[in-house]
Amino acid sequence: MTTNDSPVLRVAGRPVGRYVTRPELPARLSPRPYLHPVTTLAGTAVTELSPADHIHHLGVGVAVPDVEGHNFWGGRTYVRDQGPTELDNHGAQRHSSFQLRDPDGFVEELRWVASGAELLRERRTVAATELTDSAWALDFTFSLTNVTNGLLSIGSPATNGRPGAAYGGFFWRARKERQAPDVFTPDREGETEVHGTRADWLALAGANWTLVFAGATEQTRRDPWFVRTAEYPGVGSSLAYDERLPIEPGETSVRRVVTVVADGRLGHDEATVLVRKAVSQ
Repeated sequence: MTTNDSPVLRVAGRPVGRYVTRPELPARLSPRPYLHPVTTLAGTAVTELSPADHIHHLGVGVAVPDVEGHNFWGGRTYVRDQGPTELDNHGAQRHSSFQLRDPDGFVEELRWVASGAELLRERRTVAATELTDSAWALDFTFSLTNVTNGLLSIGSPATNGRPGAAYGGFFWRARKERQAPDVFTPDREGETEVHGTRADWLALAGANWTLVFAGATEQTRRDPWFVRTAEYPGVGSSLAYDERLPIEPGETSVRRVVTVVADGRLGHDEATVLVRKAVSQ
């Protein structure tokens, strides 16, 4: 662990990720805790932080563009019949405390705050597990509880009128390389075929690394995948794909995504074996 309240995740004694709990970021980026850098066991970085193409992309974390009109994603807000618009509507995820801190993971409490009010309270559980001598798994669970007296709903640019832009939820901004990564599921290949589909797992393969994402609960597996490879490499699990996600007062919405982080380029069979092992642990 570091001493500045930013845990370092370790697998078999090797550092594989740093979790920044209190980032100093401008309000326009929707400040929030994130994991960066995340690396393979051989030390290859597989995340990016505030890249030039999307400076509000912050490694691995939870980002939502529309919580009852408040932007917890960063950057411009998509407004129906108007398009991407600069609005003063950004929220922030604020670290409250760690309930548990170990070298291989933590349990964290966060507050989602906008316009001076707390909207959601989150419990985030993150764990790192060794799978083989060249692969490990990042187990990431988040639960969002509505702490207001009224209904809150989560939306996306897609639910606000921009087809295909259903980003929001767990999101991994991957390493950008000279050549775009390959993306595939058990039965589809390529960004066009994979984006917006539901699949037990989805793999993103770069020059010498592979990420395999899997929804680890029934509800998470119902959420379609948001995928970008040509414009930038990024994968998310969509909370609001074609309709808004309502959360009643006092109710909680939970999602769990397990990601295999592997050295080398995995094929379908290798990805299947590793992701099954990761989810079953």
